[in-house]
Amino acid sequence: MDYKTVAKEARAEFVEKRSRFIGHIKPVETQEEALEFIGDLKTKYWDATHNVYAYNIRQGGVRRFSDDGEPQGTAGMPVLDVLLKEDVTDCVVVVTRYFGGTLLGAGGLVRAYSHAAKLALDSGGIARMVLCSRCELECDYGLFERVRQLIEFWEGVIEDSDFSDSVKIKFYLIKEKVDNFEDALSDLSLGKVQNKRIEELFAKI
Repeated sequence: MDYKTVAKEARAEFVEKRSRFIGHIKPVETQEEALEFIGDLKTKYWDATHNVYAYNIRQGGVRRFSDDGEPQGTAGMPVLDVLLKEDVTDCVVVVTRYFGGTLLGAGGLVRAYSHAAKLALDSGGIARMVLCSRCELECDYGLFERVRQLIEFWEGVIEDSDFSDSVKIKFYLIKEKVDNFEDALSDLSLGKVQNKRIEELFAKI
């Protein structure tokens, strides 16, 4: 089943009543990766008032958050809610706060932490992860350009091309399109070029 995640690691910040909020986001695949990211930022921003976090991991359906000293329900849960509302998974968000001397109140904290998380997510962008087949094929130089165009026509992504006696192409295609691609490849090459399916994986499309 397709899913959405953050496209890249990113940060964004803003100031609310002299409190500085810095939102950080990163794509991760395991709880261990999320905790490592959180630990690194807590070390980097050791002098911050709070380092609030939330993460949502697809494997095992793991969802965790921490208010890190803010009033219960005003920080970590609002950050997690941003991920859930945008339906993104396999990512971690840390919102660092430097207190500016003015209390924001419960509602103000919820809005501020939600805003920081949303800014970070917008900065990182959203990627759609689709179940793909990693493939490879070998063709002669005379067919290479047309095979490359065929792969791109079927929305394939070329990972590597090795030019030696012939051309070896490694690429991945959306799984549902592989059969049609192979039929077209057979027609193009008059059956001389065969596609080899290596493995299935989720990839950014």
